Amino acid sequence: MNPPEVPLPGHRVRVGCDVVALDDIANSLSSFGDRFLTRIYTADEVATCSGTNRLARLAARFAAKEAAIKAFAQPDSSFVPNEIEVVTSDHLPTLRFTGSAARLAAEQRWLQVSVSLTHADCHAAAVVVVVCAG
Repeated sequence: MNPPEVPLPGHRVRVGCDVVALDDIANSLSSFGDRFLTRIYTADEVATCSGTNRLARLAARFAAKEAAIKAFAQPDSSFVPNEIEVVTSDHLPTLRFTGSAARLAAEQRWLQVSVSLTHADCHAAAVVVVVCAG
């Protein structure tokens, strides 16, 4: 994870964390197939997760989306998970927001977002750390 720089006085830090069972992702894929993929993930995320460790990669990205939603601390938010995208920059994961998720991040004055992803045999997890202005 890229740790955020030390925030200036008046800044706030928000944290979200989530753990996902790989079996839950497998069950969703089995039950809903492409509908599940297109509702939750962007086309680039699906392409990135193809091949080896597909379930673990999908589960880690699902956990990152859930962790970001928790960092928003807005349970009534109306955005869909594919508006939060895990992208790789310099071999490190980061988040890209579109649509309503991007608007909410702007409203909450998110300045910097860091994400850490991990997975093991049965679970994947993610932590999102956000620095907000004032």
